[in-house]
Amino acid sequence: MSPSPTSAAPAATSKPSIYEGVAPALPVMRVPLLNRERELFAYEILFHRESGDEATLLQSVLGMITDGALTRLVRGNRAFLNLPAELLPEDADVLLHQPRLGVVLQPHVADDAALMKRLQSMAQRGCQFMLDVGDQDLDHGLPFEALLQMVQLVRLDAGQLAPEVLAQRAAHLHARGLHVVAGQVNDHPTYERCLTLPMEAVQGRYLLVPQPMAVPVLTANRLSMLRLLGVLHESNPGPVELGNIVRDDAVLSYKLLSCVNSAYFALPRQLKSVQQAAIFFGVTRMRNWVDTMAMCSMDDRPPELLRAALIRAHMCEELAQGMPLGSAEMAFTVGLFSLLDTLMCAPMEFLLPQLRLAPEISDALTGRSGPFGAILQQILAWEANELTSAQVPPQRIQRLATIYLNATQWADQVYASANEKSVQ
Repeated sequence: MSPSPTSAAPAATSKPSIYEGVAPALPVMRVPLLNRERELFAYEILFHRESGDEATLLQSVLGMITDGALTRLVRGNRAFLNLPAELLPEDADVLLHQPRLGVVLQPHVADDAALMKRLQSMAQRGCQFMLDVGDQDLDHGLPFEALLQMVQLVRLDAGQLAPEVLAQRAAHLHARGLHVVAGQVNDHPTYERCLTLPMEAVQGRYLLVPQPMAVPVLTANRLSMLRLLGVLHESNPGPVELGNIVRDDAVLSYKLLSCVNSAYFALPRQLKSVQQAAIFFGVTRMRNWVDTMAMCSMDDRPPELLRAALIRAHMCEELAQGMPLGSAEMAFTVGLFSLLDTLMCAPMEFLLPQLRLAPEISDALTGRSGPFGAILQQILAWEANELTSAQVPPQRIQRLATIYLNATQWADQVYASANEKSVQ
């Protein structure tokens, strides 16, 4: 494992990935759908695939379901698999035995009578379907009507449909008893419009985009956190100084020690103070831990946004392996702080001067420049599902898949530990 906060323990105590043997065959990504309270409604599971690999894709998906890796990826929450319905096996028992797993369908399946018969059988046996109609018209005749009667959720493209058309179609589908999902919600004005409509869930890049504000106004909690981060990164503290900085925040100290001492990390002995932890892990890595715990304490922000920051941090750190000494820790900070403006509801240009970060970190966060900027850009392309074998070698995609899966495992566990609850 990388030299992240989880990896400073001796190698004998490190845990094997729950995804070993899966990721090289199946690059996969989870994309959250949030309800109106900004809580997780479901995940959509996207599979990277190339032309001609359909049989391999199906085999890998079924294997990931059977061995429980997919359930662990989504933490037991509802999830919808986005893969061609034509690949669904004739014997769909693997899916039917997983009541929280559904399938995303495309409108064209209505034109395939044999496939519709198979889907109807799955629906009658309890399989959940989400129909992704995008910006297509809802009036497609009897076959499409039969498809609408079979599904439970319908996703509309909120980015492409005109506001009045989106409202009309959402109302029509809702009146029919269908759950409506707004997809491609990539900015906050669109998100705000969707909240006025009968939508069950919202999905899109809006979650990761800062909300425009004429004048940044930090709440007392956020201002306190910003000051803490500033002290940590400006003063370059040693173990004693780091312990003193954190000591006055009893909640933060408790969360730090609870997390590093959790059974998940299997340390050889219990660490009883932040100073001890800083000596054991090293000050730089422990500072990363403080940053992490501080950000996880922002309970007014969507949990999936915080998880996204943690995933980026771990991925940046892993991709920085092989760079000069100390680069992995700085890369971790780049990934973690890459969503700081979204989390704090303030522009990065306002926040960074108060943190006094290393120039390499600031350059990556503001201009996506330098070696860490290149790493962050690669992760953003991964998040957007934009990488193909025509752009990067297949081995690179597989490595990113492995790193991503391990990062989700790490992020879910750290977030759960920071909030003193089991992963939900």
